Amino acid sequence: MNLYFRLLLFMIRVRFRSRLGIWDTSHVTFRVNPLDLDLQRHMNNGRYLSLMDLGRMDLMLRSRFWQRITGQGWYPVVAGQTITYRRSLLLWERFDLASRVIGHDDRWIYMEQVFRRDGQVVADAIVRARFLRRTGGSVPVDELIALVGPLPEHLTLPEWVTEWNEGSSQHSREL
Repeated sequence: MNLYFRLLLFMIRVRFRSRLGIWDTSHVTFRVNPLDLDLQRHMNNGRYLSLMDLGRMDLMLRSRFWQRITGQGWYPVVAGQTITYRRSLLLWERFDLASRVIGHDDRWIYMEQVFRRDGQVVADAIVRARFLRRTGGSVPVDELIALVGPLPEHLTLPEWVTEWNEGSSQHSREL
């Protein structure tokens, strides 16, 4: 129930926020509430992932990217992610979630999402996403880029992200 309430508030707030470009960085502020806590009384690790969904939605809605892809009959899915927890978030603490596209390869779009409290990194994550067609099948990255325009030159996929992607794919094959 808590997530539905938070989603409702988010959807109302996002309508009044300034526009962004899809290549910009979205910032969303949250506060840890009692339903976010685990038994150790800090924010549950799964809650970070749920809030990351809202961070990505903020970027897509404010840039009008969401309207463009849904108009095409496409939708995004998370295909892989890794998160590093550096510090705990405690009850009632405010924090910022920054979300941005960091690049793509021939199959995936990659995003970085960083949680900060008072400017200090609390957790950071890399997300690998694809876009699917409601009629079935994947949307080629080239087609997606054609819809939104080319990546700015400064957005080149870091080598370590490519290595992470290849490593996680290899690990999956070995299992």
